[in-house]
This record gives sequence, structure tokens and C-alpha cells, in this order.
Amino acid sequence: MKNRKLRMGMVGGGSDAFIGAIHRRAAFMDNQIELVCGCFSVDPEISKSSGLSYYLPEDRIYSTYQEMFEHEMTLPEGERMDFVTIVTPNRWHFEPAMMALERGFHVVVDKPMTFSLEEAKQLQKKVEETGLILALTHVYSAYPAVKEAKERIARGELGTLRRVYVEYLQGWLSDRIELQGGNNAGWRTDPKRSGKAGCIGDIGTHAWHLSEYITGLKVLEVCADLNAFVPGRPIDDDGAAFLRYENGVVGTLTASQVAVGEENNIRIRIYGDKGGLEWQQQEPNTLYAKWSNKPTEVIRMGNNGFIGDMAKMNTRTPGGHPEGFIEAFANIYRNFAHTVMSIKKGEKPCEECLDFPTVYDGVRGMQFIETMVEAGYNENVKWQKWIDDRTLVNQYRNEIKNVSLLLFLAGSDSICSKK
Repeated sequence: MKNRKLRMGMVGGGSDAFIGAIHRRAAFMDNQIELVCGCFSVDPEISKSSGLSYYLPEDRIYSTYQEMFEHEMTLPEGERMDFVTIVTPNRWHFEPAMMALERGFHVVVDKPMTFSLEEAKQLQKKVEETGLILALTHVYSAYPAVKEAKERIARGELGTLRRVYVEYLQGWLSDRIELQGGNNAGWRTDPKRSGKAGCIGDIGTHAWHLSEYITGLKVLEVCADLNAFVPGRPIDDDGAAFLRYENGVVGTLTASQVAVGEENNIRIRIYGDKGGLEWQQQEPNTLYAKWSNKPTEVIRMGNNGFIGDMAKMNTRTPGGHPEGFIEAFANIYRNFAHTVMSIKKGEKPCEECLDFPTVYDGVRGMQFIETMVEAGYNENVKWQKWIDDRTLVNQYRNEIKNVSLLLFLAGSDSICSKK
């Protein structure tokens, strides 16, 4: 591979979409990536006008993602895109991601990775078959202060971990604004487009992922409660859970999109037997370390001598110059780009470059949603064990057995009466 930028295509992210612009700004920040093509909307006119506003040639602006993948495959290797970024509602993540992988393109996709756990497992299988890279944009894991917290816990500074508190509070869905149109609330509150979870799938997954990323521990069981507070809303807009992690660590997770007045208040606190750490996304450059035998430390990010290598690698400016949401997105894109470039050159990516969420985080995220929904609506089970694909298979088999037994006991007359 000659020395050049990676070529990026997009599915979604037209001029009428908030998150598409975030992705483009993040991808371009470190001068490793350029946008060369895209299908930017299900509306061909919006796709065309968006592509032209991004200064793309008309023959690289597509009406459908199927057309994009097929045409890009006909281009010489020196011209076609290297990867695709998918920024669509959850329902339309799987098909373009699978089509891209089948045609040899790497993938960046928003979370949650797919509409269902079954789709997620299929993507995992395809990634393993092809050796291609799929990056998942769990953006909050890419902040410098989060990297610093992870590194300090790995060094054992907090001692034996005991408890995690993580929360993500928003207030923008406190009213049923999805009925007004012209916003992103419509698909997020529609189970046919978002999947079986609303708030928990949209922001609860971020809180869960952040807790596992920083601690390095997996959740094993949850005791959950899900709510739809706004009348008429068919899917959860609020939820909470007690969590049991590996090594006996316990936690509490709260996610709400009806916390009136809140913006994007994601906050995490982690305590061990020697100390604690606290970070809040709305004050992203500050990490608090708390101790029993000395005053609280205020650890500021920036290129200084007081933070570890992971935080330094994900920091671009001197202290006092805030880095936030777009820079965190850019950290994922930069690490993804370095990894893809290394693979194209036949080289092994550096360990730091591999520090971004992958298809495995995506599968686990879908398992989190399945587990939370099962726990949140099942009043007969206090602690729901983590649902993986095997658990689901057994669950579905048991459901089939139970239905068969009920039909047998009811007799054929009852079966006929159901029709």
C-alpha cells in the first residue's frame, strides 16, 4: 500500500442528519481519512444534494447502498473506498455492514451494532471469516480521562474493586416529541426501527460499555427495571439495574431520557478498598481520585507529565484546551485507520492502535440489551444471568417445549379455536 489516506464511504449521514457530520469531522481530524463516496439518505435527492455539498463527484453519489457497493467493486483498487461508515437507525445497520464485509470493505458502525443479537452474531462470524475490521463507535471509551482511569485501575491503584456507579441522564424525551417530526426521536422510540429497547439500547449501552471498559470486568447478572413514563410511548424511556460483575464487584446503572433538564450527563464512579475514581462527560478533562488517607486529587488531562501513556496517546492539545466529544470520536477513527493501514501493509498493528471497540463489543452490547429487557419485564426473576447466544437458544427451545405442552393439555379444540 502506497503512502495515502484511507478512502471512506458512508451509508446515511446526509445533510439532515446530526451524527453524520460528527463522524466526518472526527474521521478527518488526524488527516488519515478522506470521504470519496456515499449513499447519504434513503431519499435519492437528499443523498445527491448532500454528496454535492461534500464536494463529491456525481458518479460517486449513490441512490442506494447496494448500488454503492456494487459500483465501488468495479473501480480499480487505487480508487475504490477502503471502508464504509454506517450511520443509520439501528434497523438498517446489519444489511449494509454484511454486504460491505462480503465485498472486502472494512466497517465503522454506530452502536448498538445491530437490530438483534442474531444479526450481531452473524457479523461476528463474517468478521472472523474475512479478517476484516469492524469498529463500533462507543465514543465515551475514547476520552483521555477514561483511558487514564482504565490504566490506573489496571495498575491496581484502587486496590480490590468493590463497587461501580454509572449513569447516563438525558431529558430531551420528557415529552412525546416523536409525534412532532423533524427530530431523531421518531426512530428511537419505534421498536420497529430501534429494536426491543429504547433508552436502554440508545444510551444504556454506553453506560454499560463504559463500566466494563474502565474496570476490565464483565457483567454476569442484572436485576433490572424498565419504564415507559411518557403516555403512549411503546418502548422504554427510562431504566435502572443492579449489576454483578466478575470478581464479586457490584454496580448500579441508571439510564433515563426523561430526566427533565439533563443534557448528556454520563457519569461513572468506581471504588476499591484503597480509593475511588470519578469522571463526568460534561467535564471531560477532569478525573477525580479519592483516598481515605489524603485529600482528593484533581487530575487534569493535557500533554503533561502527570498522565499515563494511554491518555497521552489520545490527547492532542496542552492542558487547559478542552478536548471533548468530536475528539473522542476521532480517537476511534485514528486507531481504526492505523490498524487498517497496518493490515494493508502486511504489518502488525501496535497494541495502542487496537484500542477501539470491535465486533465483539457489539455482540456483547446486544447481549446486554437482551439481558436488560428480559430482566426488566420479568417479575418472576430477580437476578437475570447474562444472555449469550447459547442461553437464547436454550430459552427459545424451552419456550417451544412449553407451548407444545400447553397445546397438548388444551386439546385440539383449543388449537382450532385460536384461528
